[in-house]
Amino acid sequence: MSYRDNVIRSDDPQAVEKLQTKLAELEKSQEFMKKVNAYYRKNGTCKGCEGVSDETAQKLDDKVANGYSWETSPFPKYRIAGNNQEMHRLKARIEELTQNKELGFVGWKFKGGEAVVNESNNRLQLLFDEKPDADQRANLKAHGFRWAPSEGAWQRQLNSNAIYAASRIDFIQPEDGKSPTELQPKMPQTQKKDEPVR
Repeated sequence: MSYRDNVIRSDDPQAVEKLQTKLAELEKSQEFMKKVNAYYRKNGTCKGCEGVSDETAQKLDDKVANGYSWETSPFPKYRIAGNNQEMHRLKARIEELTQNKELGFVGWKFKGGEAVVNESNNRLQLLFDEKPDADQRANLKAHGFRWAPSEGAWQRQLNSNAIYAASRIDFIQPEDGKSPTELQPKMPQTQKKDEPVR
């Protein structure tokens, strides 16, 4: 299985569930590594540790005995720290995806086009009646939007950052004079009404 097959994409409808499963596995692994290390510190061996077969215990003991001098436990500190960091990253990602679902983003019409919330692709898409000029295209790229020929739209991942970025692009502002952030039902308002849009 390749790395790409293991990636959990944000536009996957089951992304949150898959991330929660992956997080549970990492938490279980973290507890196991800490338990084995604690047992090893107390007994000087992994043999007899609950949940560790004699064969695995021997391999872990050999690894410590024959490994680098600074590795004094079956599972080195950097491995536990890396696993812990990955757990924090997954928790933050789960929170972000859950928050995005709860926010219920909405699109808007602007002069010469429309901003569309494409939930199935997890994208904020900008559809223009005519091709944006070179300066406008540069502005879109500077704010994270990319041209997607397959969609016929300029788009970026659908999240709060996409809405904030859209609020800073003057030529895609809603026709009613509000900013894109003001149109979102549950999104925190950070831009003041009289603040100039760049």
